[in-house]
Amino acid sequence: MLNDIFFALWFFLPAALANMIPILVAPLPYLRDLDAPIDGGLTWRGKRLLGTHKTWRGLIAGVLCSTLVLWLQQLGVEHSSLLHRLTTQVDYTHLPTLILGPLFGLGALGGDAIESFFKRQRGVAPGHGWFPFDQTDYIIGGALITMPFVQLTIPQYLLLICIWLVIHVISTYVGFVLGLKERPL
Repeated sequence: MLNDIFFALWFFLPAALANMIPILVAPLPYLRDLDAPIDGGLTWRGKRLLGTHKTWRGLIAGVLCSTLVLWLQQLGVEHSSLLHRLTTQVDYTHLPTLILGPLFGLGALGGDAIESFFKRQRGVAPGHGWFPFDQTDYIIGGALITMPFVQLTIPQYLLLICIWLVIHVISTYVGFVLGLKERPL
């Protein structure tokens, strides 16, 4: 069971970090030019498509982050017999890093953007929680978009969702305590 938990954490780490990195790069002054909203300010039914928090800066940072993390994971599996034994569910040495890495980021942030669209249409204010969708959108998006390259079993996907849901709730609260997030959930 511990091996399954480690694998769920390890496998989804690129998508999870891609989901978190937009918050961390937001205050960086040299990336301010990329602070433009992805939706370009467009509206549908009188409401913003995605809102101001879904930016090109966050998307680019997320895709770069997930690609870098996947590449580092591949190096780790290649050079560590322990990591290699713990990740036998996926052949890390033959994963297409420059395809799957960006897909992890696009899937995680795309899932988040789709959820944001529905939040805007339902009238949920930006920054306000919409449990459990805020906590699972990136997981579902990241898992779905990577399925053509890596297929896990249904129990593996369920474990992945449960583990990363709990981690997301905890990390959101920590982000709130540190002043990085406006709300605890």
